[in-house]
Amino acid sequence: MPRPVVAPGFDRRILVGLCGVLLAVLVSGFNENVTKVALADIRGAMGFSVDDGSWIVALYSAMSVSAMAFAPWCAATFSLRRFALAMIGGFMVLGVLCPLAPNLQTFLLLRALQGMCGGALPPLLMSVALRFLPPGIKLYGLAAYALTATFGPSMGTPLAAFWVEQVGWHWAFWQIVPYCLAAMAMVGWGLPQDPLRLERFAQFDGVGLMLGLPALVLLVLGLVQGPRLNWFDSSLITLMLGGGAGLLVLFFINEWFHPLPFFKLQLLANRNLSYSLITLGGVLFVLLAVISIPSGFLASVQGYRPQQTAPMLLWVAVPQVIALPLVAALLNIRAIDCRWVQATGLALLALACWLGAHLDVSWIRDNFLWVQLLQVFAQPMAVLPLLMLATGGLAPQDGPFASAWFNTVKGFAAVLASGVLEAVAQGRRHFHSTVLVERLGEQPWLAEGPQLGARLHAQVQALTSADLYLLVALVALAFIPLIAWMPTRIHPPRAVA
Repeated sequence: MPRPVVAPGFDRRILVGLCGVLLAVLVSGFNENVTKVALADIRGAMGFSVDDGSWIVALYSAMSVSAMAFAPWCAATFSLRRFALAMIGGFMVLGVLCPLAPNLQTFLLLRALQGMCGGALPPLLMSVALRFLPPGIKLYGLAAYALTATFGPSMGTPLAAFWVEQVGWHWAFWQIVPYCLAAMAMVGWGLPQDPLRLERFAQFDGVGLMLGLPALVLLVLGLVQGPRLNWFDSSLITLMLGGGAGLLVLFFINEWFHPLPFFKLQLLANRNLSYSLITLGGVLFVLLAVISIPSGFLASVQGYRPQQTAPMLLWVAVPQVIALPLVAALLNIRAIDCRWVQATGLALLALACWLGAHLDVSWIRDNFLWVQLLQVFAQPMAVLPLLMLATGGLAPQDGPFASAWFNTVKGFAAVLASGVLEAVAQGRRHFHSTVLVERLGEQPWLAEGPQLGARLHAQVQALTSADLYLLVALVALAFIPLIAWMPTRIHPPRAVA
């Protein structure tokens, strides 16, 4: 019989430990986004090709998402503190070694391992918040977790602009070191030390690991590389996505019957959890798009470097530190229905995207001001109710399973959203380019004047960006009717007067 783990009383040490895990998770997100934004500089400095760079991103993402699936089991077995310290330490050391890699193969291996360590951290943050925080402030702990979806991604470009353009490309990797050291000190001092539970290995889900790990890796690699290799026109992408999907089906069959699974499929009978997982994919699609669309437009049409784009993203990122606790306080009021808070958040995101759809080739950074500012409260209002619905009403022993579900879907949905967005963008660019070229053929006087190619490119990018904004607005609106049908009303853990 497994020994029950008793949660100690909440005090400042646990608060410090929670902040340490939060810092590590944010740094992990910063690292992933900084290296993506600075990829051209990294490739140039290390002599890697564009194709090489695509595998750098793909392998990191694949291992990161895969680690999210299995980290809760490892934390329950080896203890939260031991596992967190090991993953933070490994993440830091691998980051130091990456720019010192002598060749591409070594670099890819280091990045894949670093992705594994970084991906293991977000589930630990949710586990700490669910286990240690008293009911009255649990929503604030979940708000801290929500920072990883709202604050973290927007900070990639500003940090890349500073480290790469002001200090040096090595620091796109090395900037994590002081933060990781601080996080390890906070976790080591703050989190209580649970006993090892090695008896769990007697029921180890080895078949699940052998099926689930390659399934997630293949699916993520296929989604990341799909736009570059033209999806199913490539036999490699077909093999990755087809093989990954087949293995995933077998994995879920195994998980249904296993006595100690990595994923507890029976939890999907909980309507609120199922709704949260479904809607999470749509919300992450929207959140990714509202970062990538304006950034891509300004870089492609106006020639902005990350340093010039950074202030626009900071308009959303920095206020999240205030907006998330305020939304948590709102949700902690018993009279407030979190479902309609989320509906409001999705509606505001749709409004922001509708405003963005009016862009044209003359838009510069300041024209996106209202598009960005509307998201300050819209993003936490769309994300935090999902966390409340996903975790509310679950038994304590189901916390690790809920964490595995939520974090794996979160990581996988972000990759899927990126692939879908790029595929749609490619299609719309091709469509608008064809239409504009045909118009030039029918009305040759339109082609008069210098720099025809540049003007045509700018117009295609503007029309494509507007189309993407409209698509994202429709996605945000499409999930609102689901709120009235699927999730049930849930009250906060403790009413606030």
